[in-house]
Amino acid sequence: MALLTATSVTRSATTVGPNNMTTSDTVSQSDIGTNGALLNVINGSGSSINVTLADPGSTAVGNAGNATPEAVPAGADRWFRLSPGHVNSSGVATVNLSAATSVTYKLIRC
Repeated sequence: MALLTATSVTRSATTVGPNNMTTSDTVSQSDIGTNGALLNVINGSGSSINVTLADPGSTAVGNAGNATPEAVPAGADRWFRLSPGHVNSSGVATVNLSAATSVTYKLIRC
């Protein structure tokens, strides 16, 4: 598990380089802030992967939150929005991948 690094986009042009992911990574509450963060998952592998943003919440009767995996096709990328609601009691949001070989990310603060 690794803590993903976020970039702030300023008024001038900002370069956001891709970084490697693992099958279970985290994003700091300070990077998500009150406005959220945008995560671009880039799948450079030859197979589709699934991305799951963990839901640390619970229902009114105390059942665990249910997170739905989202597919990122081979050779494609997808954007995901992390909100303050994704942050767990440890102060991080968890991002799980079904596979991480040749998968990179870009993370920007909103």
